[in-house]
Amino acid sequence: MDNLGAMLRAARVAAGVSLSAMAERTHYSKPYLGQLETGKRMIKPEHVTAYARALDVPESALYGPMGDPLRAAHEWLVSDSPAKAHLDSGRRVGAELATALETRVVRLRNLDDVIGGRELFPLVRNELLDAQQTIQTAAYDARTSRRLLTVVGELAQLAGWVASDAGRYREAQRVYLSGVSAAREAGDDVLVAQLLSCLSYQIANVGNPVDAALLARTAAAGARRATPVVRALLWERVAWASARSRDREGTRRALDAVDDVYERRSPSIEEPEWVYWVNRDEIAVMAGRCMVELGDPRNAAPLLSAVIEKYPAEHVRERALYMSWLAESYARAGDRGAANEVIARARALADSAQSTRLDARVDHVHLLVSDHER
Repeated sequence: MDNLGAMLRAARVAAGVSLSAMAERTHYSKPYLGQLETGKRMIKPEHVTAYARALDVPESALYGPMGDPLRAAHEWLVSDSPAKAHLDSGRRVGAELATALETRVVRLRNLDDVIGGRELFPLVRNELLDAQQTIQTAAYDARTSRRLLTVVGELAQLAGWVASDAGRYREAQRVYLSGVSAAREAGDDVLVAQLLSCLSYQIANVGNPVDAALLARTAAAGARRATPVVRALLWERVAWASARSRDREGTRRALDAVDDVYERRSPSIEEPEWVYWVNRDEIAVMAGRCMVELGDPRNAAPLLSAVIEKYPAEHVRERALYMSWLAESYARAGDRGAANEVIARARALADSAQSTRLDARVDHVHLLVSDHER
């Protein structure tokens, strides 16, 4: 989050305050402040508060425009989580805390749409640790216990996802499995399936895809009470692991299952909030990716390009990831010019996305395109 360092420096310079004078006003050393402003040290909420007081400006002025996702992330750091607030006060917890935490999970998921894993992981990890500590130390009734355990499971799913996006694969696996324990204790077999399915997705990408396919199928089979959109997501993970393990028939069956169960969705069926992003466009992207993986790039390209054309511009990481698959489909189909153009656009987006997963993917396709040019 070194953008915040630049904001602090800009505010200091605008106020006509030298770094030496700032050191006197804040009681931080001049070298220390220089490291904060240049992004060499992580900026904490107390640093922002010190600058705001020293410059006599509101803290909100130091976080940039309201629409800046990095500002939203930093504002998250400034405020204590509801779990920490309750722990500090030593009160018995109840439905009010569970509701507050459920709301926080939704907001964090929305941040994941626009902030890469390297930026977001510390926020989600801290939120998860606070919630876990609450469960271990606070007093609550049985119904609140189930809600809190479910929140911990959902936070673990999100923490594992963003850790994987940041390239922290072992930590992601550990967090996913801790979430499985919480979800099992809550009696939420659908959330257990989601956590195992997410882990299978990581293994398919950076581990043994045959193991990933087995895990994904286990998750899909174990979610007996899953709603239609959840089932579609679980079968998508089966399709991807099957494609990665070169199981053409298994991939075809899984993609057929995705289409079948997704058509069963209904306004009368309440879906969990964590499948808010699953829609026909995302299903088309997964089908296109599987086609590329299994050597059918010409049929993949139209699916991918149609989705990319209308994908939200602020969802930088996903746009770049989907472009990388489109570029690969062009390269494998022999259209080197189109492949080069698309991967260059993906690279430009990746430079601002703070996603190790995306960086690795773009590098991989760039090398592939280069090899096809030789």
